[in-house]
Amino acid sequence: MRKWILIAVITAALITLLDAEENKAEIQKGIKMPYMAFPMKKGEGMYSTKGKCNMCHSWGYILNQGAQSKAFWRKKVIKMIDIFQAPIKNEDINEVVEYLYKNYGNGKEN
Repeated sequence: MRKWILIAVITAALITLLDAEENKAEIQKGIKMPYMAFPMKKGEGMYSTKGKCNMCHSWGYILNQGAQSKAFWRKKVIKMIDIFQAPIKNEDINEVVEYLYKNYGNGKEN
């Protein structure tokens, strides 16, 4: 039994080393990622919202949500704070939600 555990550990270590070498080779090739701009709609709270959201993800994440209700945006902002530790203070939540709703909302409260 111990022999099989030892073989499994050695095999896992070798696979890890081989993967590391493969990844190192990819880095050395200088892979370039394309830049994609995601313009924001101008409006009150734009710069504050951009600063808070773009610390963790691109603006494309917002655009991919589609037009949503105010309740959706509020839940999304709170999720970012609670789950992902977004650096948004409680007093700034309404500003972010209002910006998102006015510029990327569907006109519905709920």
